[in-house]
Order: sequence, then structure tokens, then C-alpha cells
Amino acid sequence: MPTLTAPTIDDIREARMTAGKHILRTPLRRYPILSELLDADVWVKHENFQLLGSFKVRGGINLVSQTSHTDRARGFVTASSGNHGQSIAYASRAFDAPCTIVLPEGSNPVKAGSITALGAKLIFHGDVFERSRERAEELAKDEGMRFVC
Repeated sequence: MPTLTAPTIDDIREARMTAGKHILRTPLRRYPILSELLDADVWVKHENFQLLGSFKVRGGINLVSQTSHTDRARGFVTASSGNHGQSIAYASRAFDAPCTIVLPEGSNPVKAGSITALGAKLIFHGDVFERSRERAEELAKDEGMRFVC
């Protein structure tokens, strides 16, 4: 298993430049009343204004953009019933990579529809997330796709 290292400031700058081409710049606001109540300087980064309504798209873009063209062509697979699945689907579309999202049966139809609209293949599997994740890992192994946890 590869050793994980903390990102450097250059890594952060590179991720910002890459992501900036595919996402919105969201507002950062200071909240004086909260600052006073908490006796701290409170700022909120409003990622709820992001394209998919979540910060998770940043991670999806960063991951897919750093994957080699050869590995991108193999595609990505993950298990999700929400924002994570949308982020991987969005990033895969942005970088022209195949994408499969495994969702538990009975998942939110709005989220499923959004993932489909982003071009991902949907597979409904299992009654709980753990079964969906297991299926996604099997697909990654059997079809040579990259599993995104």
C-alpha cells in the first residue's frame, strides 16, 4: 500500500488551478454575530453554491485530473448514494473517462437522476451501502477500473 504524505503548498496550488477550470468560485463570508457569540473570528466557505451543491466535486476533479490517460481510459467506479457519486461522475465527464456508480437499492431518485445526467452508468446493488461498496470493488477488480473510496 502506498505511503500517504501531506500535500505541499505547490500541490495545493496545482489542485486549485486544475479545479478552477471546472468548478465555480464560491463565496467566503465572515459572520460577525457568530464571531461574537463564539469569541472567535468565524468565516464560512459556501460550497453549497458549488455546481453540485457540495465541496466534494473538488476532490473528484483533483483525483481524475491526476490520473494517467491510460488509467482514465479504464474508467472509475465507486459506491455512493449522493454527493460523492455526483463528484466522480462530474469529474469523469470533464476528463472524458468512463464512470460507474453503484448505489444501494432505494437510493434517492433525484441523486440517481443527477448521476445519470452527468453521464455515469448506474448500478443498483444491495440494500445497504456496504453491499454497494463490495460490488463496486468487484467491478474494479473484474473490469480493471479504478475503485474510488
